[in-house]
Parts: sequence; C-alpha cells; structure tokens
Amino acid sequence: MKRIIMISDIHGCIDQLNQMLHLIDYNSIHDQLILLGDFVDRGPNSKEVVDRVIELVRKHNAIALRGNHDQRLVDLINGDSSLVKLKFLEHGGIQTLQSYCGIENEISDEILDQARETIKTHLGDHIDFLGKLPLYHEDNDHIYVHAGLNPNYIDWKNQPEQDFMYIKDEFIRSKFDLNKRIIFGHTRTIDIHGTSDIWFSEDKIGIDGGCAYGMQLNCLIFQEGAYLTEQIK
Repeated sequence: MKRIIMISDIHGCIDQLNQMLHLIDYNSIHDQLILLGDFVDRGPNSKEVVDRVIELVRKHNAIALRGNHDQRLVDLINGDSSLVKLKFLEHGGIQTLQSYCGIENEISDEILDQARETIKTHLGDHIDFLGKLPLYHEDNDHIYVHAGLNPNYIDWKNQPEQDFMYIKDEFIRSKFDLNKRIIFGHTRTIDIHGTSDIWFSEDKIGIDGGCAYGMQLNCLIFQEGAYLTEQIK
C-alpha cells in the first residue's frame, strides 16, 4: 500500500519543504503526496515553492489544493481590487513580491502595480496553475481540504468556495460523521492545542505547524491504517 504523505501551509519555506521530502525519503513511485495549500506569502521563497509544487504535480503526480493565500495572489494579479491589495500586503504578500520581483523598497501603489504586471507577464503560468487548483480531494479514508468544512451544509461539497479556504473555528468546534477523517491546514495547530505538533481528534486532523512563523513544518504520513508524523523546525 502506498504511503499517503500530507503537508500544508508551506508559505514560501522552500528549504523546509525540501528537507522534509528528503527526511521522509519521498519517492513518487511508492508515495502519494498531497499538499494542502498556502504555498505563498510570509516565508522568503514563494516563487521557488510554487516552482517546486508545479514540478511535483506535473512530474510526480502529487495532488495540490488551493489555499486562501494562493487564491489572494491570483485575485491580486487578475483583478484590481483595493481590498485585495490591502489584504495581500497585510498578510505576508510583501515577502511574495520580494521573491517574485526582487522588490526591497517600501511597497507603493505604483510599485505594487508594476510588480503585478511583471508577474502576469513573465510568470503567468504560476497564476494559472494556482487558480486552477482543486479545493478538496477525497479518497477511501480521508477528505483533504485547506481550511475545513462548513457544518451547516448537509453535503459538504455544496458549501461556498470561500469556506474551503477560510473557515476556522466553526469547523474545528463541530463534529462530523462522514466515516472519513478530515485533514486540514490553515489554522495553526498551536492555536488549537497549544503546540505546533499535529492535532488529532476523532473526526479531523490539523497539520499546520506554523512554519513561516518560525515554528515547524509538519508532515503526516498514513500507511496501512496507521499515522506517523515528522517535523522540520
């Protein structure tokens, strides 16, 4: 049986991602890698992470999901919303612009617009890739999602797209009887149970270790009904 390898919220931390794949001896012939979104923002190497994720998906059959930060970058490049621009800069987007465009000065409106045009012109493949990523994945044992499921929907697949990428407390506090565990990132595990280690409950598992905040990148491995965990600090 293949190992199912789950990693979330890489947020530009390319060194930790590569170290993790080396640590667990990742081999796409024998392993199914599932990446739960938020590849950009906050960390230092967003462009390199997206390059790596594209490689893993296209050459190694990895599954990558769309996170809220990935969606916000897509919205920033493809739209002209002042609110999106504000939220992007407030939530780690400056580091993304530094990674993509080498910007080191203060980010004025003019510089931001120039950076948007540069990314759209020269790295449109990244934006197309992120914008087309699925919001969830499902197999026999798990439902994989960036943020979580909305308990108010009888069929979780009908919930708004926003919930797949943004929901937090309402999802975490609710109990789900889906005969599958929900694997999610988005909410740092330190905010759930006071430690950056993976959080296990009966119906869900949270794996965001807060790597871009100086904590750790978590990896959850599922094989033959058992879970193993690894961390890179």
